[in-house]
Amino acid sequence: MDEELKLFRPAIARVVEREFVPHQPRWRAQHRPDADAWLKAGQAGMLLVDLPAEFGGGGGSFVHEAIVVEELAKAGVNFASYVHDGVAHYIHAYGREEQKRDLLPRMAAGELVGAVALTEPSAGSDLQGIRMTAKRVGDDYIINGSKTFVTNGSLMGLVCLAVRTDPAAPPIRGISLLLVETEGLAGFARGQPLEKVGMHGQDTCEVFFDEVRVPASCLLGNKEGQGFAQIMERMIYERLAIGVIAVATMETAVRLTSTYVKERMAYGAPLLELQNTRMKLAECATKARVGRVFLDECVDRFVAGQLDSVAAAQVKYWLTDCECEVVDECVQLHGGYGYMTEYEIARMWADSRVHRIFAGANEVLKEVIAWSL
Repeated sequence: MDEELKLFRPAIARVVEREFVPHQPRWRAQHRPDADAWLKAGQAGMLLVDLPAEFGGGGGSFVHEAIVVEELAKAGVNFASYVHDGVAHYIHAYGREEQKRDLLPRMAAGELVGAVALTEPSAGSDLQGIRMTAKRVGDDYIINGSKTFVTNGSLMGLVCLAVRTDPAAPPIRGISLLLVETEGLAGFARGQPLEKVGMHGQDTCEVFFDEVRVPASCLLGNKEGQGFAQIMERMIYERLAIGVIAVATMETAVRLTSTYVKERMAYGAPLLELQNTRMKLAECATKARVGRVFLDECVDRFVAGQLDSVAAAQVKYWLTDCECEVVDECVQLHGGYGYMTEYEIARMWADSRVHRIFAGANEVLKEVIAWSL
């Protein structure tokens, strides 16, 4: 942290508290944020904070991104700006100059919402199972297939789409990424918001492509077949961002629960007077502290360009496992009230569970780690 970052954090926290937190009941009821939340985020400088100013970004580093992600997580706001920013990083890393100049400023302003569509009904963590096709016909691609669990799917105007451009190639060689703008796109359709266990305020849906024709210039990169490698390289960003959410959630759960057990009376004394309560909280606080130190070290390495895919797998798997353990213990210490959705800890418990699944299920990430040994 430096002086500039110390000013940046409270500024982001104020925006989240003023513009996002009051609307959470409605967001959860409608299963997505309000459309203008993206414009407000753009106006507040919350989007593309770690991309160069020449493309509309904030000119900062991933530390700035981590602060935005942390403040949203601490407030219990399911707003997937890190997914949107992740799309921008795909464009910045692999896009042509005209794609960067056209798309990134609109994304920074919140005018164009980004989503990544990888998962299909028959292909999740195993990206080699992707079946969506994009057939080259002259100067166009014809896209057919569907994607599910698309974060930001209902409001997205731009999707980074994983497709199979060469069905005859080996699985990881035949995948490409297309940047597709969805407004007025013939043959494109969105499903209704998906009913999830948690993260009710986060926009998640299915999308469908039926003979959708897009220009061949939508290809991300200079040739077909680079998609799998691009996904693996950029997945480091998403997994580190999820690690940030996990640590912020652990710290918030410990804080909320510490306050609760000091106020809640049982057997004539505060719950904190019971040894089991103190021991459990001590364990939770320690896991959160160790997680924070590990995360900060990984963020430093990422900023220095030294965080590899194995370390990213470790940070995502281990921190999300710890997150679920800590939040579950904190729910238990809240007793029956911990199961009531009016309590933040209950919503946190439901929201946290998916972190062990998306961006690569933790079991798959353990295999990634094991391959490096």
